[in-house]
Amino acid sequence: MSDAINTHISRTLKGYAAYPQGHGPFPGIVVIMEAYGITGHIRGVCERLANAGFVALAPDIFHGEVISYTDVEKVMAKIPTLRDEPIIDEIGQSLDWLAAHKNVESKRLGIIGFCMGGRFAFLANCRFPQHLRAAVGMYGGGIAPNGQDRFGRIPPITEADRMQAPIFLGYGADDQGIPPAEHAHIAETLSAAKKRYSLAVYPGAGHAFLCEERANYAPKAAEQAWPEIIAFLQANLAID
Repeated sequence: MSDAINTHISRTLKGYAAYPQGHGPFPGIVVIMEAYGITGHIRGVCERLANAGFVALAPDIFHGEVISYTDVEKVMAKIPTLRDEPIIDEIGQSLDWLAAHKNVESKRLGIIGFCMGGRFAFLANCRFPQHLRAAVGMYGGGIAPNGQDRFGRIPPITEADRMQAPIFLGYGADDQGIPPAEHAHIAETLSAAKKRYSLAVYPGAGHAFLCEERANYAPKAAEQAWPEIIAFLQANLAID
């Protein structure tokens, strides 16, 4: 396996895993990538979470393909080819892998996703209420547009009533692709469904502001967001 892929999750799925020091058991977190593959940034996220006391697993839902952050055209062509159900199935395989790991506490599982992965983290929180105790979606587009999103997908917000675990949603204030109206729709829907959530907007940040490998990385916003993300996960996955 390459440096980007170090773990067999199932017969058909590989991924990248990072581990805390010690023997655990630790909480486990599935990390869902952006629409670029298992990049250095995503591996870095896994290592950051491992340093905070989580076993972090990023499934390679692109199965070996990594797209350059500068190749926007290729990404925009890739996204319409993706279907929710196969990816949700692979997220389920990843949760099963964590639950069966000897160093993971099977009742303390969470998920975090970025960009495309933020949408899948929200959807997974609806689909796996029996598995997840916390979810984080960072600048996930297409969660709550009016009608289908621009790729013809049904918005995950329509399944919000199935959600059980609390969710943290983070957005850049200058993200032109996810307007304040969508934030409001999410908040209104989750509040009406009596779900527990936190929604944070970070000034001076656009889309993908946590990715240090992209031009729109916003260090000040990242310095604010990461401690809040880690604290949310620690609180809800009950790290002593």
